Amino acid sequence: MTETESIAYDVVVLGAGPVGENVADRTRAAGLSTAVVESELVGGECSYWACMPSKALLRPVIARADARRVPGLGHLVQGPLDTAAVLAHRDYETSGWKDDGQVRWLDGIGADLYRGRGRLDGPSTVTVTGPDGVRHVLTARHAVAVCTGTRALLPDLPALADVKPWTSREATSAKAAPGRLIVVGGGVVAVEMATAWQALGSRVTLLVRGKGLLPRMEPFAGELVADALGEAGVDLRTGTSVTSVTRENGTVVAVTDSGDRIEADEILFATGRAPQTDDIGLDTIGLEPGSWLSVDDTLRVQDSDWLYAVGDVNHRALLTHQGKYQARIAGAAIAARAAGVPLLETDPWGAHAATADHDAVPQVVFTDPEAAAVGLSLAEAEQAGHRVRAVDVEFSSVAGAGLYADGYRGRARMIVDLDEEILRGVTFVGPGVGELIHSATIAVAGQVPINRLWHAVPSYPTISEVWLRLLEAYRG
Repeated sequence: MTETESIAYDVVVLGAGPVGENVADRTRAAGLSTAVVESELVGGECSYWACMPSKALLRPVIARADARRVPGLGHLVQGPLDTAAVLAHRDYETSGWKDDGQVRWLDGIGADLYRGRGRLDGPSTVTVTGPDGVRHVLTARHAVAVCTGTRALLPDLPALADVKPWTSREATSAKAAPGRLIVVGGGVVAVEMATAWQALGSRVTLLVRGKGLLPRMEPFAGELVADALGEAGVDLRTGTSVTSVTRENGTVVAVTDSGDRIEADEILFATGRAPQTDDIGLDTIGLEPGSWLSVDDTLRVQDSDWLYAVGDVNHRALLTHQGKYQARIAGAAIAARAAGVPLLETDPWGAHAATADHDAVPQVVFTDPEAAAVGLSLAEAEQAGHRVRAVDVEFSSVAGAGLYADGYRGRARMIVDLDEEILRGVTFVGPGVGELIHSATIAVAGQVPINRLWHAVPSYPTISEVWLRLLEAYRG
């Protein structure tokens, strides 16, 4: 017979990925008792199947590309990568898909971990059936935070499950490089995995339904990345949709809308994400299972005084670092409300408002070249009704870029709000620009006036001198 155990906490967190961990960290720091529920590995998608393993695969690819562009060094790094060593390091970075260290961290902050699938069971209540058969009924005095993230969204193709396609999980945890790999999609996962596996020995065909890559960034970002992928040997086909996929004697056969038949050993669909809310009991509180959860800027679900949705599940910004930011905001809001604070700081950029979700979301795409952006693109700024001007410069105008790499190719753009004289967005594309984007994030989030940025002197000769070139181009 299944035993039932009931216990009350101040806060119950559904999901122990980076977002759930950060909510728990903030609520425990505020002195609130906190339970965390996890059905898989503590550390979540980012630690085991997304950010960490993908960047472990990509780092040697990018380092080799950088080295090949350095005079006196390039001829020494022309050979293939040691794929086995790269995969072994990937395994190290994922802790061999074991979560002992993450569990110790949760123990260290004083949060209680419940393993098993957690489901809402009416207001402020979560039930969990653990592997020992004990059914735990957890009630929350102040808040339940849903931090269950997303899952890969596969297209509706006949018998696709029989093909056993890769999603991002299989792409980042594969034990060997497939000889031939089809990648379907044009977003971040698609271009990063095409970059990684082409360099690790696969022959990659990249099929993109749209006109180009990275459609959520400035057009030139996708164009420069597409050029580089082509030079690396990727067979890139835009304006192409997959109409059927089969696996015949172990070989994947994809047929496109133009009638092309493409054979491969594996096929990766990087075609979007769906919220992991289909089986968490939303129906018990009047919400639609499988839906995104709409929240206010304190991350509290609309029309609720106890339910929070933090991270990818609210569809505001599907990025680990942005979810962790939301978790810090949500934790502060939960703690303030629990303490009876009568008025939260919910004005833009206040302590209890996730304003950056709207105005200053940074992202780095770890391809060669890297693409990094923060804030609004030109199209987004114009659509939002801002009177703006785009200012573009080539990195070739910067002495530090030439020192960084022979034949450095890249472009920078800043979007200037002409009425407020601040930056609405910045995009960099080029080798090494991932480490440059935080300066832009500070400028955008801090709403630093252009006339003050003029006094932020970049060190010579660094790539950061692109800031001076942008400001000179704007001021004339």
